[in-house]
Amino acid sequence: MKFLSLFTKAANYQRFNYTPRFYDPQKDEMKERELRIKRELELEKGTVAGEESTPYRTRIAGSFQAARRRSKSSSDALQANLLRFGVLLFIVLFLIAFLQWGKVATYSLIPVVPLYFYFKFRKKQ
Repeated sequence: MKFLSLFTKAANYQRFNYTPRFYDPQKDEMKERELRIKRELELEKGTVAGEESTPYRTRIAGSFQAARRRSKSSSDALQANLLRFGVLLFIVLFLIAFLQWGKVATYSLIPVVPLYFYFKFRKKQ
């Protein structure tokens, strides 16, 4: 076995080449101070240059209330829930009737189909 390994190339370890960056805390503090002073001046003037200068809190303020106002009202949600319940109840009752009486239950659907199309395509008031 050792004879075969003589003809193969041995794996080399991968080396991690890390070059550290220079960090100047004084320069960082100076940039933060400049940004804070610019924001304060803009707030005093009452003008905001762009979204980058606006605080994060002001951009999301009231967004939850606005989304709640855009969402469906409770009466619409109640109607949707009642419709789902009605459809589910109809399907369950139809399956029970089909298992009980067979094809006769399928023929009872014939009057239901025109009613479905009537309610589906009627004009809403």
